[in-house]
Amino acid sequence: MSDRSMLSRRRKRFKIILCILCIFIILLIFPSWTPKIRDDKGAVLPNSVSILEQIELDGIKQSILIRGKDKRNPIVLFLHGGPGYPQISYARKYQSELENDFIVVNWDQRGSGKSYHLGMSENDLQIDNLIQDTVELTEYLKQKFDQPKIFIAGHSWGSLLAIWTVQKHPEDFYAYIGIGQVANSPLGEQLSYQFALDEARKQKNKQAITDLESIGSPPYKNPRKDTTLERKWVTAFGGSERKSNSYNELMKGIFFRPEYTWADGIKLALGDAFSRKVILPQTEDTDLFKTLPELNVPVYFCMGRYDYMTPSEVVYNYFEKLVAPEKQFIWFEHSAHFPHFEEIDKFHAVLVNIKKKIISGG
Repeated sequence: MSDRSMLSRRRKRFKIILCILCIFIILLIFPSWTPKIRDDKGAVLPNSVSILEQIELDGIKQSILIRGKDKRNPIVLFLHGGPGYPQISYARKYQSELENDFIVVNWDQRGSGKSYHLGMSENDLQIDNLIQDTVELTEYLKQKFDQPKIFIAGHSWGSLLAIWTVQKHPEDFYAYIGIGQVANSPLGEQLSYQFALDEARKQKNKQAITDLESIGSPPYKNPRKDTTLERKWVTAFGGSERKSNSYNELMKGIFFRPEYTWADGIKLALGDAFSRKVILPQTEDTDLFKTLPELNVPVYFCMGRYDYMTPSEVVYNYFEKLVAPEKQFIWFEHSAHFPHFEEIDKFHAVLVNIKKKIISGG
């Protein structure tokens, strides 16, 4: 091969690499956005709201997604789980029906996803700071849409953040909706472990049996590592999701949906690890039976029959003891830890009924 031919091939290769690099950079920095809400003919609904914005909460810039077909509808604020497992990137997949009846708000909590910032300290992720963020976000939403109160729904770790916020400021909330509720962390971990071990033995899964017997039952010697291993098998045996796959949707959201950029995906990965490291140790001894026996707003627990991430039987026992103006425990018979994603139609119907009962008195 001649020198000229080799040089030509190298130039072509360089141009291809340069093009790929340029495309990657564009995808990395391309601004995120959320689609307008349109009618069947493609026209933007005149009273709808579709906002992806960054606001400042307790001195830290954080991202929220606001969507709804009618600005006059009541607000429902979702607090994601994890910690560090936000849902802005894929919320529309599961919440489009809710947008008919509510202003639906999703928030990447400080240290999570779009709200992760390099240089954050462990002090930034203390629970009191996150509660203050939730209070300020609630006030922001009330003022923005001129509403006296909002609904608040918390999932998994978010159920603690939400219920602690409502405990401190019940006057701001119509009702609390707990999904995959945490009630007693030590007891929940014991039941999660026993479920996984029982299933491993029932299915004669030698690897699972070996893994689980090697860490022993909680409390764990190495909490982060051992809990991760236990959760791996709880998930494998259907104790996390049965009819949905939130992780796949999260990945699709990062790469193919406009609410997230690739840079946001990197922030999500960093924030997930950081949030778990800092927040989980603050919640491992949680016992709402002792610390939150009463709540001064209506309470609705939405729990999957097969939830062994936050075992439903613990939550039901807490529900029976909890004092509240009104309370209801709603079983989702075909779900595990994500009933709002696994039984979308039922969850939508539950929230509409709650809205009618509280707002309309029906």
